[in-house]
Amino acid sequence: MAKHWADFQYEIYLNGMTGAVPRLPTDLTRLEELAELRLAPGPVGYVAGSAGDGSTARANRAALARHRIVPRMLRDVGERDLSTEVLGRSLPAPLALAPVGVLQIMHPDAERAAARAAAAQGVPYILSSASSTPMEQVAEAMGDAERWFQLYWGKDREVTRSFLGRAKAAGFSVLVVTLDTQLLAWRPRDLDQAYLPFVHGVGTANYFTDPAFRAGLARPVEEDPNAAVLHFLGLFGDPGKSWPDLAFLREHWDGPIVLKGVLHPDDARLAADAGMDGVVVSNHGGRQVAGSVAAADALPRVAAAVGDRLTVLFDSGVRTGDDVFKALALGARAVLLGRPYVYGLGLDGQAGVEHVIRCLLAEFDLTLALSGHTRPGSVSATALAPDPTD
Repeated sequence: MAKHWADFQYEIYLNGMTGAVPRLPTDLTRLEELAELRLAPGPVGYVAGSAGDGSTARANRAALARHRIVPRMLRDVGERDLSTEVLGRSLPAPLALAPVGVLQIMHPDAERAAARAAAAQGVPYILSSASSTPMEQVAEAMGDAERWFQLYWGKDREVTRSFLGRAKAAGFSVLVVTLDTQLLAWRPRDLDQAYLPFVHGVGTANYFTDPAFRAGLARPVEEDPNAAVLHFLGLFGDPGKSWPDLAFLREHWDGPIVLKGVLHPDDARLAADAGMDGVVVSNHGGRQVAGSVAAADALPRVAAAVGDRLTVLFDSGVRTGDDVFKALALGARAVLLGRPYVYGLGLDGQAGVEHVIRCLLAEFDLTLALSGHTRPGSVSATALAPDPTD
């Protein structure tokens, strides 16, 4: 019999015969509460916090909860295959780990631990530009496993050009360009604690090791780290970017390019017109625009607009296996998982991240089967009850 992701539950039950229980909850919605209890308030607040009063983060969860699955009976679901193709890559499941920066604040092994966990489970790891580990070291930790690079598209063209060259040389295959962080949002949890990792030089590893960045400094990073931090803060975001600027990225990256942060169908069409390969329907997990449309509410319209022209991915609010199912039904090809794996990292390092991946995919596998489906591609809007708000 083929191995299924759902078999993880029997592994847990069999281990229980010796009295062993999982080190972390299997209900991934409980991880945030546990992290709040066990980890320092600054780091947890940075990960858990949102823009404004948190209304967008709450809306993300509410939008997914509003959609309800309609299970179908007496369909042969004995053999299932969660694998899918995304951007020309064969993945074991419709999942990648979302780019999250400054992971050093959660665990000393930081991005390397998360990357090794993703590699061990076969899912892509998307490395943030704002990582606390240089991209080359993360690549080395992953071997030949699938890895994508997320770009914070700043003001310095030479730094951008250098990042793209380094990422390509280090084996990153897909470029994910985040569009919704030209400016840092108003985040009260961080502001109330005056906590921003970057001002302490955390999350700057790719910049401080970059020759183009270092060329812009009067003195080496090691001699004047405060000046290096100020230089970083001055070039990190660029609110002056517009659609024609994408030509620069296309010119300097010969692999797939995905734009992250798209919520409007017209923006998705503009991405397709600009020669992009995909979009991530995302509101940055509610971290950028308070009062924003929920990502799951935006997803069907974006997918309807460009689903035949672009690969549509989804993040913002994903916590459970049924969330993954719903995202696919609403038009996504795959989902990116963010905060839950970061909590897993903070609570139990690489093992914690692997636990989160396996729990999520076991629950998704079971949800798929118990709803009458055997593969991600068979899930469509007909698998959901009509949205009562329509």
